[in-house]
Amino acid sequence: IGGQSPIVTQSMTNTQTADAQATAKQAMQLADAGAELIRITVNTNFAAEAVPEIRKILDDKGYAHLPLIGDFHYNGHILLTDYPKLAQTLDKYRINPGNVGYGDKHEYNFATIIKIAVQNQKPVRIGVNWGSLDQDLLTEMMDQNARLANPKTDKEVIIESMVESALRSAEEAEKLGLKQDQIILSVKMSIVQDMVQAYQNLAQRMQKNNHLYPL
Repeated sequence: IGGQSPIVTQSMTNTQTADAQATAKQAMQLADAGAELIRITVNTNFAAEAVPEIRKILDDKGYAHLPLIGDFHYNGHILLTDYPKLAQTLDKYRINPGNVGYGDKHEYNFATIIKIAVQNQKPVRIGVNWGSLDQDLLTEMMDQNARLANPKTDKEVIIESMVESALRSAEEAEKLGLKQDQIILSVKMSIVQDMVQAYQNLAQRMQKNNHLYPL
């Protein structure tokens, strides 16, 4: 993923992950339709327990090549800690810096997930979403903008905040031991033109700072 690599098609199941049979069946249907990566939500203890079973079903059915990506919100640090088999089974973790925790808990929760990824040699997708953007960071960026002689528009500041959130998170992940080629960045916005601008800004910042994470 990233650079000159071919575009990879990813899709996400909409089953209850705790239902291993239904989730595995849909994952196979998606793969048959052309999906090359499958993302599943891991949001409860039951979902966490089901992931190794989903993997086994896929392997037994001839889909051992199909990567499983765990999508975490709010409690990923707990689930990955309490269910080591989950952490070992998933091929990649997806986290959103805006909902891994707030205040002091943000740093601890984020670090916990990254350390588990390092221990298990798993890549991490850091996916920033404008709908759940880190409010502390956004406030910081808005305050800085307000002090400028020629302030930028609110939309421009939001786009900058998206980029800043992705880069700060990636740099922190590196400090915790994750390699650059194990960090995948994404920035998601509802207006396509704004999202394109965010990706362009992100690519420019990475080139300037010699941090070339896959996008």
